[in-house]
Amino acid sequence: MSVRNMKTFMGALSSVLLLAAAPAWAEYALNLTEGVTPLSRNIYDLHMTIFYICCVIAVIVFGVMFWSIFHHRKSRGAQPAKFHHNTTVEIIWTAVPILILVVMAIPATKSLILIESTGDSDLTIKVTGHQWRWQYEYIEEGIEFFSSLDANSNEARQLKSGIDPSQIDNYLLEVDNPVVVPVGQKIRFMTTASDVIHSWWVPDLGWKRDSIPGFINESWAIIEEEGTYRGQCAELCGRDHAFMPIVLKAVSEDEYYDWVGEMMMVAMEAEAGADREWTMDELMAQGEQVYGTFCVACHQVNGMGIPGAFKPLVGSPIATGPVEDHIDVVMNGVAGTAMAPFGMQLNDVDIASVITYERNAWGNDMGDMVQPSTIAAMR
Repeated sequence: MSVRNMKTFMGALSSVLLLAAAPAWAEYALNLTEGVTPLSRNIYDLHMTIFYICCVIAVIVFGVMFWSIFHHRKSRGAQPAKFHHNTTVEIIWTAVPILILVVMAIPATKSLILIESTGDSDLTIKVTGHQWRWQYEYIEEGIEFFSSLDANSNEARQLKSGIDPSQIDNYLLEVDNPVVVPVGQKIRFMTTASDVIHSWWVPDLGWKRDSIPGFINESWAIIEEEGTYRGQCAELCGRDHAFMPIVLKAVSEDEYYDWVGEMMMVAMEAEAGADREWTMDELMAQGEQVYGTFCVACHQVNGMGIPGAFKPLVGSPIATGPVEDHIDVVMNGVAGTAMAPFGMQLNDVDIASVITYERNAWGNDMGDMVQPSTIAAMR
């Protein structure tokens, strides 16, 4: 192929690729998310102000450079100047940048102060990062729950699941229990972690905050528009880091208080359930749900684990050994391994049911049951 034909071919190929990529470029956003809170819009406006200042500076500096290069080129017979410095010019190019920085520092300082203004909140939510889910505690209402990757996304992400992720709405960005907040109220978020460093990030709020074990960081938001806002853990927190989404639902005050009432009823039912005897079928059904939320990421749906990383439960000494040892491992974890303690994460019913499920699933068939009252007595 001649050089000319090669150029023609490459030009045609480039045109085809650009046309094919047009829909993707249409959704390709380069700027910050403006957000739905006063704080996020303040940060966005600051960003745009400084961006425009930088654009003006770039136009002036490069304009002078190009003009100087063009008018003092060798072909015009330009001769280099014979001077070492110019005091006036040096004062100008020192004073002007200082003035620009001062002008930029004033709104930036105001924004930094605003970001840290977490007082006078109407609602406080404590956010705790775990590998790999979020725990939310509504301090005033006394509500507490975990939020994990939803079952459909969790199943589709499994190796050889046979499920097409493109057929799942909000794949890897949906959870089983979203955070629900009222619009128009100042919400204080207190972020921390139980194991490694996580980072709680919902772009529409205008900020992200690290969740560090042993520390509590504070942030705030007033969400002015009802809707569903999605985010993710923005810190590389482990092998399943990609499966730790955040879903925040902003609703009206009436809807919010209805939701609070429902969550309180759920908590009361869970507490009442710990005081009664459960049947094997009830424990197995509940245990399968708990296992699918908290255990499947490491031990897999079939209980075979991941070779070299997580041990199998099928025929394992723990799942087929003394039930007291099994309870101890689930509640207190195993030091020096990825097995986290679930004693503070799960209630008595959940722990009893998941242990019963693990001892009677995948052919283990131990035939024994663990009642919630047994877990309560061991706490």
